[in-house]
Amino acid sequence: MLNKEEQKAILALLHREVVPAIGCTEPMAVALCVARATETLGCLPDKILLHLSANILKNAMGVGIPGTGGMIGLPIAIALGAIGGKSCLGLEVLRDCTDKDLSLAKKYITEDRIDIKLEEDDPDKLFIHVHVQAGDKCAEATIKGGHTHFVDDGAVSTSTPEHETAPSLTLRQIYKFASTQPHDDLSFILEAKQLNEAAAEEGLRENYGHQLGKTMCSPLGRGIMGDSIFSKILSVTSCACDARMAGAKIPVMSNSGSGNQGICATMPVVVFARENHNTDEELIRALTLSHLTAIYIKQSLGRLSALCGCVVASTGSSVGITYLMGGTYEQIAHSVKNMIANLTGMICDGAKPSCALKLTTGVSTAVMSAMLAIQNKYVTSAEGIIEDDVDRSIHNLTSIGSRGMDVTDRFVLDIMTHKQ
Repeated sequence: MLNKEEQKAILALLHREVVPAIGCTEPMAVALCVARATETLGCLPDKILLHLSANILKNAMGVGIPGTGGMIGLPIAIALGAIGGKSCLGLEVLRDCTDKDLSLAKKYITEDRIDIKLEEDDPDKLFIHVHVQAGDKCAEATIKGGHTHFVDDGAVSTSTPEHETAPSLTLRQIYKFASTQPHDDLSFILEAKQLNEAAAEEGLRENYGHQLGKTMCSPLGRGIMGDSIFSKILSVTSCACDARMAGAKIPVMSNSGSGNQGICATMPVVVFARENHNTDEELIRALTLSHLTAIYIKQSLGRLSALCGCVVASTGSSVGITYLMGGTYEQIAHSVKNMIANLTGMICDGAKPSCALKLTTGVSTAVMSAMLAIQNKYVTSAEGIIEDDVDRSIHNLTSIGSRGMDVTDRFVLDIMTHKQ
């Protein structure tokens, strides 16, 4: 059993990393940093200069910005952050922006007030520095290492909860915590179900992105995919991602700073539990297991990397589904090995509407991996990067994603910024 201090630390970690967010978290983090700098300045800036890490640029280039009527990319997020953003709202920084704010932001963009540069010196993959100026006044703000983690900005030095020291985890510790922690301590995780289900409903109601979720629910989709648990898991997850990536102004429950990871760790588990008639308590424990598994993997992978986050989050959902099937710890470990053997190497080429396709790939693999695992079928240490120890297998995955794919990351950004 885990001791009280370990339980407390893991519960605090879960509360820190599973939080609501509106819009893709990279442009929202940029808007947040702009909002903080503007608040420090005390007036609307004449000029905004930003230095951004390559991974921030990559994840903010092609994604819809909430409340803008389909506008994409950083300039509108930056302008709205300065005009109507509220840093106290964290990753929901643009929640209270009005139509008037949007009109002013569109005009601000046309006035050539924003200058975006690639950060060349700081090695952190999540780095945002904002310098704002109005007349002879100026102010700065910097976010580094976490989407809401401000470092010294010339006015305030903060260490947000996101950046607190995290407990060292293993998959077995996560399983013990999720399966034995008092039910009432974990019930807050149901907010992830509520928010992400609402996002899925929005994705089905309107025509967002590539409409992958709607296509799966159409007569064509049902004619090909049927009306199985599997097809429902894929369509519901895709609907939520379609809406979020296209800029729907709705909150989703994120995981480790990513809304897509939050959707991917939540919706497959929720749909399976409903179709499998699991109890509320079983669902709560499965969601806890799914989200904590994703958090654990991200601890060594890093907030941003060349590896698509759906690999991480769908591994969490596979663990959660295996649990709902009645799986033991050993079978849960089998599902993780099956996932790593299949999806390692999927690149992240930025946040964009087609992320729904990647989420669906990850989630379909999650279901297959759970189906094999519950029958004690799994990829063994004789194959590829899998080891007998599941935690070592996880660290093989994260080593490839964080270090082995660094050159890939640079190639991807170069392609994205030099398309003809």
